[in-house]
Amino acid sequence: MAKICINIAWPYANGPIHLGHVAGSLLPPDIFRRYNLLLGNEVLMVGGSDQHGTPITISAEKCGMTPETYADKYHEINKKAIEDLNIHYFFNKTHCPTHFEVTQCIFNKLKDNGYIYVNETKQYFCPKCNRFLPDRYVEGICPKCGAEKTRSDQCDACGTTFEPGDLKQPYCTLCGAEPEIRPTKHFFLKLSAFNDRLIDFVKDKDYWRSNVKTFTQNWLQEEGLQDRAITRDMSWGVPIPMEGWDDKVIYVWFEAVIGYLSASIEYSRMIGKPDYWKEFWQNPECKHYYFIGKDNIPFHSIIWPAILMGVGNLQLPYDIPANEYLMIGGGKLSKSRGGAIDIPTVLQKYDADVVRYYLSAVMPDTHDSEFTWEDFQTKVNTELVANLGNFFHRSLDFSKKNFGTIPAGEDDPEVTKAIEEALAEYNECVGHCDFKKGLKAVMSLSSFGNKYFNDAAPWKLIKEDKDACGKVIYNVLRIVQALAVVSWPYVPAAAEKVWGFLGNEGTIEKAGIDAAIADPRIGQQLNDSVPVFKKLDIPELKEEKKPKEEEKPMEFTGPFADFRRLDIRVGTIVSVEDHPEAEKLYILKVDMGEEEPRQLVTNIKSLFSKDYMMGRRLLVIYNLKKAKFRGVESYGMLMAADDEKAGGDHLALLKPSKDVPNGTRLTCGLETSTSRIELKQFEAVTIKVSSIKDGKFMGMDIELPAEVPHKVTAIVDGDKVIPLGDGKGCLITVDEDSGILDGADVR
Repeated sequence: MAKICINIAWPYANGPIHLGHVAGSLLPPDIFRRYNLLLGNEVLMVGGSDQHGTPITISAEKCGMTPETYADKYHEINKKAIEDLNIHYFFNKTHCPTHFEVTQCIFNKLKDNGYIYVNETKQYFCPKCNRFLPDRYVEGICPKCGAEKTRSDQCDACGTTFEPGDLKQPYCTLCGAEPEIRPTKHFFLKLSAFNDRLIDFVKDKDYWRSNVKTFTQNWLQEEGLQDRAITRDMSWGVPIPMEGWDDKVIYVWFEAVIGYLSASIEYSRMIGKPDYWKEFWQNPECKHYYFIGKDNIPFHSIIWPAILMGVGNLQLPYDIPANEYLMIGGGKLSKSRGGAIDIPTVLQKYDADVVRYYLSAVMPDTHDSEFTWEDFQTKVNTELVANLGNFFHRSLDFSKKNFGTIPAGEDDPEVTKAIEEALAEYNECVGHCDFKKGLKAVMSLSSFGNKYFNDAAPWKLIKEDKDACGKVIYNVLRIVQALAVVSWPYVPAAAEKVWGFLGNEGTIEKAGIDAAIADPRIGQQLNDSVPVFKKLDIPELKEEKKPKEEEKPMEFTGPFADFRRLDIRVGTIVSVEDHPEAEKLYILKVDMGEEEPRQLVTNIKSLFSKDYMMGRRLLVIYNLKKAKFRGVESYGMLMAADDEKAGGDHLALLKPSKDVPNGTRLTCGLETSTSRIELKQFEAVTIKVSSIKDGKFMGMDIELPAEVPHKVTAIVDGDKVIPLGDGKGCLITVDEDSGILDGADVR
């Protein structure tokens, strides 16, 4: 059993936490904690509220509250919100006696070891507010590029950094008065003494995310560390443990990271084991993980390790899986589009597991991602509900109704292989903090389960051979149990319910990761089950946008008048079989985001192998009338580009340009209708694939989103061109290496 110490970024107690906090630094560590518990590891996970600093004092003054009362208010709000999300750890706060004690102890040890000294510096002082001003409260004009409203420490426009007095026409952002430059004495941390040691510390961290390691190495090797003040001219914060320094406190950037250690000590005292923290912080075998946002990288990869080195006998970070940013609708989200994004408000409307799933699926691990209510609803409904939730419910409900207990059966090698491969991928990803890919392994196993259930058709088999059906259901329940275990870190409440529906006793945590490959107990009583996820219906998303007066629907003539009801949707091939009566035909099963895959018959067997087709994303004419090919029914048609008329001689399958959910409509500008169209109506319209040159499609004007793939698919009617897409940036394209020529027809 290994010991793991998980340290979580401290949300600032200046307001309620929002979805960005959760996706960035609160949910990832909980997934990792639960995974390590499944492995049987001993986990200490700590964090809390960052309560000090000037912004707290300013906000408190505006509300007529003391800083402590104000900070404690949001500490309690955020503590409850985190617990309501089923995220569990020791949630401490920096304004408490233990944190004061530990911070002052660290301060004294660094001072005794020669790493803290006094120096005089200059700082902005507002005579009207009668206070020294932090960088964020002084603005002016950049002396280099002339940018206005530039902060006193750095110009965002040109990147120039400043010393106090460099800024032109400075003013206090609190009152507007012109600040003075006054001398003040402070304690400085001798960071320069740790530069070489930190370079050596980082050089073997090849398992760190590239953004973390590259940022840290660049800072150390190119810029080098400069000594930095660790005290501040204010009264709100941790007191300096020296006489004559009552008008200053320890700077929040220095003392906040010490919170990881102080919270560990506070927790140890709380459980009656005051030395428990030493098993983690003074144990060379214990790995320390820090879950933060990318803006906090230097504090955790440079400053905190330097402090730990200066103190000695404390474990340095093992990994710092810093996430990028979750962007919220371009930076602003309207309540009219589904509600506020703070967690207390979100949880009033949506189940915690649903929120956890979505934020795991779009987690900004290696690049920024964007939250929209439309995507939230789509992903939950087409992935969580239609895939995982559907498999759980159909499997458990059928099993209970027809057998009542877990029926007798033997391990199907196909199922064994699928579970073992999914578990191996899951362990590799989650064990290395790649939680988004870990979730994909879970959902892939669920897709396999749905396909296995479909192919076996137990609803038919139960009427013909109940024993044979029982053997199928036994293996289906093996998949259900495996999914309950591996989904627990992501959707814990739902996973525990499924565990109970199977008749299992105890908890998933106690059963451990081995329960994912353990056989269900034959004869075990199944419990009544209910769907663990519900389809979302966000009323605000149904409101139709009123078109601007200048925006008129594009009018089409000729064959297009009947064709405009075209319904093109994204799908993923989940099965490729040879047609039993035709050499050149494939029978495809395509996941269209519905309960059952859609069957298509296609004549491209001679062009594309099964391996190439399996798992491929493609575009399907969804509302084509049903056809029959050599006795096998086909419910749609896949789309391909054929450049024969353009001077080429091959075919390329069309696909979405972005990773959108199965079932997404890519018929931008057309009607969406349940009516069926005939093949002749499709063939009568000109659809072309071409690259965009000088902003034109085959020489014609076309309106496109900001990001355009290397080739675009569009309908051409005379001089009118309409690109096919979802209206949100996803277009229809082909593989870059397809070699398809501009002007290729779509068929």
